[in-house]
Amino acid sequence: MDLIPTTLDGCFQVRPFFAEDERGKFVKTFHAERFAALGLPTDWREEYYSSSRKGVIRGMHFQTPPYDHEKLVYCLQGKVLDVVVDLRKKSPTFGQYFATELDATYGHGLMIPKGMAHGFLALTDDVLMAYKVTTVYAAQNDKGIRWDSLGFDWGVTDPIISARDRDHPAFADFVSPF
Repeated sequence: MDLIPTTLDGCFQVRPFFAEDERGKFVKTFHAERFAALGLPTDWREEYYSSSRKGVIRGMHFQTPPYDHEKLVYCLQGKVLDVVVDLRKKSPTFGQYFATELDATYGHGLMIPKGMAHGFLALTDDVLMAYKVTTVYAAQNDKGIRWDSLGFDWGVTDPIISARDRDHPAFADFVSPF
């Protein structure tokens, strides 16, 4: 397993152990000793997945303190354009974003630290995204910023977006608690 630093401080691309033969694929998405050696979390509190169809944007989501969390995401099926933005006021990469394609074909993922918002665009039908997080979901701390307020070109003109995600504040209006 390789953990490759991104342009955002503390955010890593995860390149898991991957094997394929006539039976299919085997992907190891998490390795406690490797994560611990890099000072990354190994104590997950919840794990869940979402399904989306092509053209769906989910995001940009995060939880505020004291329920903020590290998040490990990866694509189980299909392909997404995954986007992370740094919301940490004292970070050298504050306000910057990182985008990458996550493709189930390769099992790649992202390790996202506390204080970053996460979202994705489903590039194929029948996308399954998996998430591991270090805190339990807390509705009162579940927040977001508007997906189209980052200066990032998602490459779509009419995405499918929930009412909740459309109503998040713009990044310029967001007061970061991080």
